[in-house]
Amino acid sequence: MPQRRLAVDEQRNVEVRVEVTAVGWVLTIGVIVALLTLDLVLGTVRPHAVGFKEATAWSVFYIAVAVLFGLAFAAQVGWGYGAEYFAGYVVEKSLSVDNLFVFVIIMSAFSVPREHQQRVLTFGIVVALVLRAAFIALGAALLSLFSFMFLIFGLLLLWTAVQLYRHRDEDPDVENNALVRSVRRVLPVSDNYIGGRLTSRVEGRRVVTPLFVVLIVIGGTDILFALDSIPAVFGVTEEPYIVFVANAFALLGLRALFFLVTGLLDRLVYLSRGLALILAFIGVKLVLAWGHDLDEVVPEIPTPLSLAVIGAVLAITTVASLVKSRRDPAARAHAGAVLGAPHHATGGERRTSGD
Repeated sequence: MPQRRLAVDEQRNVEVRVEVTAVGWVLTIGVIVALLTLDLVLGTVRPHAVGFKEATAWSVFYIAVAVLFGLAFAAQVGWGYGAEYFAGYVVEKSLSVDNLFVFVIIMSAFSVPREHQQRVLTFGIVVALVLRAAFIALGAALLSLFSFMFLIFGLLLLWTAVQLYRHRDEDPDVENNALVRSVRRVLPVSDNYIGGRLTSRVEGRRVVTPLFVVLIVIGGTDILFALDSIPAVFGVTEEPYIVFVANAFALLGLRALFFLVTGLLDRLVYLSRGLALILAFIGVKLVLAWGHDLDEVVPEIPTPLSLAVIGAVLAITTVASLVKSRRDPAARAHAGAVLGAPHHATGGERRTSGD
């Protein structure tokens, strides 16, 4: 189980840190792998169209697991680190909604059959978890070696926030991005889906199916989202263990959450604005943390304040979006074109997958 220890940093005073034993890591990874296996079974072994009740039940289950873990973790290491876990979880969960938005656009653009959407989502979750684990290890190493990485991460988030706000009324053009063009140029792609196959033989030659192309695009999207989400969560905690579990629990519920909120995503018309504000806030927090390392006169933003600000922004964004969509039914949300070439979509252009 996680424990607390005293650690001395060259640039900081003695502070309490989280130490996770090998047994603690094994137990944590074991729980995550078990939940991931459950998702794999539900999403690939038994592919089917997920209804609202099923999606709601699984969403509640995954959120409950994340909350119960957070409470047990806080009871073990203290509520200071418990607050960091919940702040990290909320940040990653909010960013995962934008991730879902792009998944919806991808599946709609490639007309993925509803019965195969679970398989695509599960693949996206597995790839995202592996990539983020690698980025977490790299990020933790860089932050421990070079304090100026706080500044680099902070500036990266500020740049992303500005781009997200500038392109708040646009969607990424996933059909014509460089990755898709490269795949189509190198590999022969069938015109239609062939069951749930990734490859098939058509007229005597081996071809990949559109489902294969979708998985490639999802994987590329996961890489780009990891580049933003990992610095964001390091902005609320410097503990690699907390960063990992916050990411893992936020990602594990994505499959069910996708089917629960697909029809509601278009109503979150201020989603890009809210996420841009959250990323900008965390970017400023990281820059201040770097400044505080240089001179303690520079203030730091405490974790409880971070959690309050993030929660308030999400609440205001959600309420304002629902009010706006009710007053103006034609208003539609957009994912922002930070991930690729923009496609200036109007509210009526985009349809959700499964329509």
